[in-house]
Amino acid sequence: MNKTTKKSAAADANPFFGFSMPRVDAQGLTGSLIAIEGADGSGRSTQIALLQEWLESNGYAVQLVGLRRSDLLRENIDELLANTAVTRQTLTLMYAADFYDQLERTIIPALRSGLVVLADRYIFTLTARAAVRGVDRKYLDNLYQLALRPDLTFWLTVDPKVAIERELKKASVINYWEAGRDMNLSADLYESFTRYQTLLNREFERLATRYDFLRLDGETPVSAVNRELRRHIGAHLKIRSLRYTPSGALAHLWK
Repeated sequence: MNKTTKKSAAADANPFFGFSMPRVDAQGLTGSLIAIEGADGSGRSTQIALLQEWLESNGYAVQLVGLRRSDLLRENIDELLANTAVTRQTLTLMYAADFYDQLERTIIPALRSGLVVLADRYIFTLTARAAVRGVDRKYLDNLYQLALRPDLTFWLTVDPKVAIERELKKASVINYWEAGRDMNLSADLYESFTRYQTLLNREFERLATRYDFLRLDGETPVSAVNRELRRHIGAHLKIRSLRYTPSGALAHLWK
């Protein structure tokens, strides 16, 4: 049976970052929007997989969203990224369109149905990436005024050197964009990655202060990070028992 939750009075008063989206009644959004932010290598995707299983085991229906998951634009963005044939401004607008398509077609309908929406990164990653590439921050604030404020936003912090080691261990390759190669930070891939991720971390520090992120140390064991996530989410959703043991399918993630 699907369970629903009520948003806080503050969220009901101002559920959007700026203007309200037309024809959207905030009182009817009975679900919860939870964003998990963090660089590649922070353990973000692992935690979302574990949280989904835990929430569903407690009777909550879960909807997953993330970057480049819009049916409208996903393939177009992937093609542009693969060919590195895109300007920073175009990429910023393409990501924004991808986000808003998901907001309208997936996130808001899910919240109306009382689901828990888990966002594998949210507009904060999009604004941070654009800002470090020189896109004006005020412009970015205006661009995302119609975005819904998450009920909870977690930031899994990790040192860039730890992140790149994890990524190389997992895939043996480093993503061109995640290494900031388009910014000409360094001819050395490793150095480019660490410099780019350091710039992103500085931008996230600013965002974390502004939007009250819940910071968790992504370098601690997966089980410890998950316990903290469940503690905060459990308090928000009023889940009585926070106990959780991964199923066999996810046991390999539990370290």
